[in-house]
Amino acid sequence: MSLSIPTVTDQAANGLFISFEGGEAVGKTTQIRLLTEQLENEGYQVVSTREPGGTDLGNQLRNLVQHGPEDVNPKAEALLYAADRSYHVATKIRPALEAGKVVITDRYLDSSIAYQGGARGLGEDVESLSRWATDGLMPHVTFLLDANPEDVHSRRDGATDRLERESLTFHQAVRERFLELAAAEPGRILVLDALSDPEAIAAQIWQHLNARLTDGRHQLVKS
Repeated sequence: MSLSIPTVTDQAANGLFISFEGGEAVGKTTQIRLLTEQLENEGYQVVSTREPGGTDLGNQLRNLVQHGPEDVNPKAEALLYAADRSYHVATKIRPALEAGKVVITDRYLDSSIAYQGGARGLGEDVESLSRWATDGLMPHVTFLLDANPEDVHSRRDGATDRLERESLTFHQAVRERFLELAAAEPGRILVLDALSDPEAIAAQIWQHLNARLTDGRHQLVKS
């Protein structure tokens, strides 16, 4: 597949864009909540969102892909996630960044690269599609919560969506692709041990972000 992808590092003149990534049941929701609370306590304006499901359209696509009555083939799955991401960026993420806010998203295009590109076997086309759909907008910082799928398997008991119900081999492939991405982009992606104490993880995240918040790289509004 050949797509015309803007060479946009973009990064938005204002705002700070943070993504959280990782496999299933690694504690992203907890860390996003803790970071959001910390940032708001410091006076920053925060938009916390997720993919899929950060918009009304995203919620509809999420239900279709993850809970619909029929299985969705890998290419259709990747295209639906890209459609959600394009709309999410255009209507929610980019406007918030331009307003000088901190945007925290639970999953972004790295998830598509790991799940559909890696575990589903669709390869590099997924990354090209995602970058095209978002006009090249990438997070300034990505926190990858990493754990062996075997070690968090019990947290997934009673899993209700298709991805959560996939095989251990599938989830291991997802993890491997995430770690490959982290090795390729160490300046953006920080790998954290998801099995550590949640408060300790939160402290690592805050320490890593603090320099960005105070060195003038980002124009951020405060309440």
